[in-house]
Amino acid sequence: MTTRVIIVDDQAMVRAGFAALLAAQSDIDVVGEAPDGAQGVELSRRTHPDVVLMDVRMPEMDGLEAARRLLTPPPGVTHRPRVLMLTTFDVDDYVYEALRAGASGFLLKDAPPADLIAAVRVVASGDALLAPSVTRRLIADFARQRPAARGKPALRLKGLTERETEVLTLVARGRSNVEIAETLVLAEQTVKTHVSRVLTKLDLRDRAQAVVFAYESGLVAPGE
Repeated sequence: MTTRVIIVDDQAMVRAGFAALLAAQSDIDVVGEAPDGAQGVELSRRTHPDVVLMDVRMPEMDGLEAARRLLTPPPGVTHRPRVLMLTTFDVDDYVYEALRAGASGFLLKDAPPADLIAAVRVVASGDALLAPSVTRRLIADFARQRPAARGKPALRLKGLTERETEVLTLVARGRSNVEIAETLVLAEQTVKTHVSRVLTKLDLRDRAQAVVFAYESGLVAPGE
């Protein structure tokens, strides 16, 4: 199955370089490019990509607003791509908000080519980019700057079983399914099932939103 991708970045050389790299992969099809968020949203509406590579900082409309529009479409628009934010900074306020809006993670623009290719495949498969230590630090910083909202998010936790709560805690700490399986002495497929149930019960899009939710609800505290 081929993954359809569009690239939204205000730097033409970046777009061209990423497009050439991704198009060379047999399982990835670059279906368009756009120089700003507004054109990126319009392009996505027309081409229906699986993944949108979205620069964070752009003129006209930044990547955050564009991501919001793609991930919370207006009535009548059913297509919602997965959004992978691109940034030149490992910690960026825009990225915090993008994760809350439903973006599936972020990638540094200077990451090795193999990382870009892998990132597109990971996000297309429905997972999120949360394993790197830089991402753990980003979300910990996010939680530190914004105290846990003890109201509704905490109440929603009560709908989880004890095992599901354990799994969510480990997801929030940046553990992969394999690492969670080893920690809880479970089969990896069982962990995947628990993660899926957590996302469904909490009405979350993916692991990225699950991590943010865990911090905001107070389930996990920075530095734990």
